[in-house]
Amino acid sequence: MVKRTLVCPNCKNKVTIQGDLGEKIQVICPNCKSKGIFTFPGGKSGLKTTDNSFAIEVRGLTKSFNNFKAVDDVSFNVRTGEIFGFLGPNGAGKTTTIKAMLNLIHANSGEIKINGLDITKKGKEAKKYVGFLPERVAFYNNLTALQNLCFYAKMKNASKEECKALIEEFGLGEAVNKKVGKFSKGMVQRLGMARAVIGNPPILILDEPSGGLDPRGVVLVRDKIREMKNKGTTVFVSSHILSEIQALCNRVGIINRGVLVAEDTVSKLSKRLNLKPKISVELEKMSDGIVKAVKKVDGIEDVQIINKIINVVCGPKKKAKVIVAIEKAGGNIINLHTIEPSLEEVFMKFTEGNQ
Repeated sequence: MVKRTLVCPNCKNKVTIQGDLGEKIQVICPNCKSKGIFTFPGGKSGLKTTDNSFAIEVRGLTKSFNNFKAVDDVSFNVRTGEIFGFLGPNGAGKTTTIKAMLNLIHANSGEIKINGLDITKKGKEAKKYVGFLPERVAFYNNLTALQNLCFYAKMKNASKEECKALIEEFGLGEAVNKKVGKFSKGMVQRLGMARAVIGNPPILILDEPSGGLDPRGVVLVRDKIREMKNKGTTVFVSSHILSEIQALCNRVGIINRGVLVAEDTVSKLSKRLNLKPKISVELEKMSDGIVKAVKKVDGIEDVQIINKIINVVCGPKKKAKVIVAIEKAGGNIINLHTIEPSLEEVFMKFTEGNQ
């Protein structure tokens, strides 16, 4: 981690940022709110790879459609055995990145390796390691669920014996001999996940895995992802659903308007943005005196009142002072807990003003 002091070209205000060598981050001037992208010197990526340390490597990926740049010089690594979340609003470039990763579309520039194999030079061999769930799942509508899975199992040189078990595992046991053309969107999505995990591939690439699923289906898919991860599978999950990414992932990459604006764990991204935790205090009775006492505590950034609950945004060292202020003002504390910054807050900070 290195620090750099930048001068805003608009208002000349100085901004200190930190990041890894080669990392590209979005910078927002706290004074005039101007935005820009800064890449820390040290090559396209500060990460040094060693054999088998990364299951997926993307370097300088750029893809344009006519004059529109859908993906702009995107670089990231996915470590072997981790769940990596790829997060961004609709139209940010997530699906385009995935299609380029699998050589389903030809990138204008960049290098992509799957399990150490260059996808453009050894694509057929590289794809043998991958289970893929596309954003729009499609099957042969005139075949049954079992017939479809058996067909794909044969293509992947996997055992047909696991097909029926997977269909049942994803809650489709009663539809095993039903033609897929009569399936609902959620049923097709579940069958798509079953197809992706046939043969226990060492790498899973999932594009919006919760699309069209009811709550039970979401749980089934999440549980399967965790199960695969526990077996050593590397999982790349693309989604615009913040709760899905936060519930599953070790690290996240945030893409916005084709640019990778951040990549790290949620906790480290929160620290980089200086996001403070929130103290939630439930009181027996709320009063104006208690609210005024809390607001007077030095270092408090925000105070919100919801019935008998007072939420206070402040640094960890101010927590005790808040509690003392409440008690001195006559407040009787019933319950207290700390809420860490969420992925939603991180996401909004990195993409604000660019929707």
